[in-house]
Amino acid sequence: MTKTPRDKDSALTEAERKLAQLRQQAEQARVTLARLHRDVAEAESRLDGNQSARLIEANERLVLAALRARSDAEAASRAVDELARSVEFDALTALPNRTRLLDRFASAIAFAKRHGTRMALLFLDLDNFKQINDTLGHAIGDEVLRLTAHRLASLVRDEDTISRYGGDEFVILLAEISQPSDAVLVANKLIAALGSPCRVGEHVFRLTASIGICIYPDDGDDAHTLIERADAAMYCAKRQGFGSSLFHGEEPAGQAPALTSLQPPFIHHEQASSEYERHYMQLREANGELVLAALDAQELQAAAERAQRQQKEFLAVVAHELRNPLTPIRIAAEMLGLARPEEIPRYQAIIENEVEHMVRLVSDLVDMSRVNTGKLRIECRRVDLADIIDEAVAACRPAMDTRLQHFSVQVPACAIELNADPVRLAQVLRNLLDNASKYTPNGGEVGLSVVVADDTVVMSVSDSGIGITAGALAEVFEPFVQDKHAIGFNGVGLGIGLTVVRELVDAHGGQVVASSPGTGLGSKFVVTLPLTGRKSGNASQG
Repeated sequence: MTKTPRDKDSALTEAERKLAQLRQQAEQARVTLARLHRDVAEAESRLDGNQSARLIEANERLVLAALRARSDAEAASRAVDELARSVEFDALTALPNRTRLLDRFASAIAFAKRHGTRMALLFLDLDNFKQINDTLGHAIGDEVLRLTAHRLASLVRDEDTISRYGGDEFVILLAEISQPSDAVLVANKLIAALGSPCRVGEHVFRLTASIGICIYPDDGDDAHTLIERADAAMYCAKRQGFGSSLFHGEEPAGQAPALTSLQPPFIHHEQASSEYERHYMQLREANGELVLAALDAQELQAAAERAQRQQKEFLAVVAHELRNPLTPIRIAAEMLGLARPEEIPRYQAIIENEVEHMVRLVSDLVDMSRVNTGKLRIECRRVDLADIIDEAVAACRPAMDTRLQHFSVQVPACAIELNADPVRLAQVLRNLLDNASKYTPNGGEVGLSVVVADDTVVMSVSDSGIGITAGALAEVFEPFVQDKHAIGFNGVGLGIGLTVVRELVDAHGGQVVASSPGTGLGSKFVVTLPLTGRKSGNASQG
């Protein structure tokens, strides 16, 4: 729980009082030991040959008293050191507190004045931390603060200082910089480090922070002025958008679209897994329908044998998939007899979801007409790309969180309007993001960037995953094609997601390109779409 400045001053006064008491006790122990030495010396001066036994006894008492005095002095010394540390360091995070920060600040300013150097002050505030405290409690909030302190401390130099300034606010003092851009680089590293998902108990956290930056001596020549101005810059950065930094006196850039899928600071791990499974099954069904609808009707006769082979493969996969829901259904049915009353709805939901999955698969088997005669149909209208991105990210983010993957989004501050089918365009992004997460190991990187160039918009989805071999790149968009080293990685897929991407991007008058440096080096998919889109409301691909 965060202490107020008055509470901190009171705790500091109490610590100083205890420190004085311990010092007094140590001094009394030293006086007692000196007196015993003096008594022994006097006894030796009066001692004759018949008093040797008394001398031995006195020496024994002296040794015991000396040992006790030394033990008391050592305990007092340790207590003094501990109290001195508690006065200068934050009890929760073990970072220097405000008092220690100001001392180091004074030394850094003196050094900068003597040598004519510059230094930077970063004022960092966690976004949405109050929601964590209010929803999950202060115990979880304290764990998050300790995690934040550890991540911040791992990124700065030994000569720099990180202090917990109060609550969820941290101050980073960069003792020496060559130019202001150095401070921006550090701020970006701090924001990126906090953005990596982490688990605390049963929750997955995605932290963002807003950072205000001041430069000495440009923005002030004393600690209080620099801290005050960096604090004000931090609030400007927060208004610009979560996870951003801003210099004192710098005008905020245009506000980026507020993606609601990025704003919740935490999710429950089991709920995220369940949500991912639900979205994944929906996406898989839609992909299956579209890839079958995308068979080229104009070349149907020439491709009859190939279509028949694909049909057999599809039927084999669907038949195999019909067995997959049986295991969770069986387990859930067994658990119903053992579950507590409040757990029964959860197992019922598992059974209902798996039965629904089986119904869809059986429907695909029965409705054979969609295999050979389907048509790909899109319905275009004026849409805001930010809404489409938000929908796609919301669907794919649970999978990334359960795999503790760091997800970054870069979108222009301005609105981007397209003439497109919002459902199908969201499906394109979902397929690409889902593939990027699926083929990236736990703790890896997934990124989405959007750039407007002339009369086109370019969307890039990149990852640090298993990559694509040179031989597979040429056929990666073909149906039922999978790279050998990708088969079985994070589950079994049909190999049709990228086919759907190609067909839908083509239907929108755009193009998609895949690239990869090789196995284990990640991959990148770039979708280019015209800003004006197609004029017609419907388009078909045979």
